[in-house]
Amino acid sequence: MSTAIEQPQVAESLSTASRTIAFDTWCLGAYARNHGVHVYAGKLLEHLRMIAPQHEIELAPYVPRAPHKAANDANLLAPAPGFHPRETRLLRYSRLWRFGGACALAAIHKVDLVFSPHCTTLYVKNTVPAVVTIHDVIPTRLPWGSRRITATLRFCSWSAARFSRAIITVSQHSKNDLVDVYGIPESKVFVVYNGCDHSVFNPVPADPERLGEVQHRFEISRPYIFHHGAIKPNKNLKRLIESYRLLIERNRNLELELVLAGPLGWEYEDVLTAANQGLGRVILTGAVSLEDLAMLTKGATLAVFPSLYEGFCLPMVEAMACGVPVIAANSSCLPEISGGVLRYFDPESVEEMSSCIEEALENQDLRRELSNKGQARARQFDWRHCAEETMEVLKKQLANGS
Repeated sequence: MSTAIEQPQVAESLSTASRTIAFDTWCLGAYARNHGVHVYAGKLLEHLRMIAPQHEIELAPYVPRAPHKAANDANLLAPAPGFHPRETRLLRYSRLWRFGGACALAAIHKVDLVFSPHCTTLYVKNTVPAVVTIHDVIPTRLPWGSRRITATLRFCSWSAARFSRAIITVSQHSKNDLVDVYGIPESKVFVVYNGCDHSVFNPVPADPERLGEVQHRFEISRPYIFHHGAIKPNKNLKRLIESYRLLIERNRNLELELVLAGPLGWEYEDVLTAANQGLGRVILTGAVSLEDLAMLTKGATLAVFPSLYEGFCLPMVEAMACGVPVIAANSSCLPEISGGVLRYFDPESVEEMSSCIEEALENQDLRRELSNKGQARARQFDWRHCAEETMEVLKKQLANGS
């Protein structure tokens, strides 16, 4: 089948008075599923779809040509006032889309602006104006898969930082790093916090029967410490396992499991090896559905996020929203996003991490405090608000280019 750039097929209902913003939906494909950027792109598109008419904006997300549309995205990508998806076969060809196809298509369609929710698609300067979300600078700080993948991601981030009309990022910490690493002006970078889906992640107690079924399916038989996130180097999960084992050594009668939910990312071999050795029991669930994730989160005794680096850490906010006591590393954006209301530890110290876990488990008053303050902080993150702030950035860039 030919992959030639298609001519625009603009719906007759498009208003000639409106400005058109294309939305790069590559992150909604299978490539990013079960990763935070997929949640970000989907939730942002869902709420931008709702608010586009009141801003007199025509939002044009690119969608796969039928019959290759994802069934679970059908409602999200349905046409609506101010929301006119444009079908393209190019989304089926990841490399072609990311390295020239998307940029060429946007230029042919003569859109006023492109918004890309991740920096993996290249938009060439002076071809089409683009606003790109760069979530973090992890590829410049830590290994990110193979050497080739790390080099590619570093190039994509550099290109987006240098050539985009504006950059959105998800924490002040990430903004500071972007300015420092790429030497770009602060005025080019806008901080827009992620939201949280409070219809799913909330303090409403889990249905005992449903929770029991989920725990039985994943062979969870005891109270557990919980972590959610893809298994990759920045998550620091080997040290979390070691700190859990140290806790068990100190408390041989402690009946407590460690549950690590999330897909395998890369460079995970040492985590798998550590999980299968030593005292206690470490359970790796693999990727889980949203419903199962909510159950597993709500059923946890304590949630721990030991990351060496994060751009935002949505799973931490989701655990806080559920009222689960949370402790976290004192690194990167974690104190900022959690509002300083948690207990924090040095992520490179197994001893300090283990002691922090032990303190939270033994102190009921502390767990209650972590739960209450975590819920209050998590309520400040809302996807509708995220979409409104994102739209304001996009409109400002449209005005700058007019």
